[in-house]
Amino acid sequence: MNTLEELAQKIETSLNSIRPYLEADGGNVKVNEITPEHVVRLEFVGACGNCRMSTMTFKAGVEAAIRRDVPEIKGIEVINLTPMVN
Repeated sequence: MNTLEELAQKIETSLNSIRPYLEADGGNVKVNEITPEHVVRLEFVGACGNCRMSTMTFKAGVEAAIRRDVPEIKGIEVINLTPMVN
């Protein structure tokens, strides 16, 4: 079984694969918490923190990468996700 520290390393490696795309738009993502139940809580920072496209960025990029690379994670939450506005 993976320790939370091992999970954190795997998540950071996964996030590093998509960070260049976030950074190109002036944003980034950071891990705030990994719960004992293997739920990761993220925070968008920089331009991603208030971007109206952050929901799409989360679903198509961040969530997809973590689910692909760290299947042990049971849930992914963003604490400051900006809702999409039509």
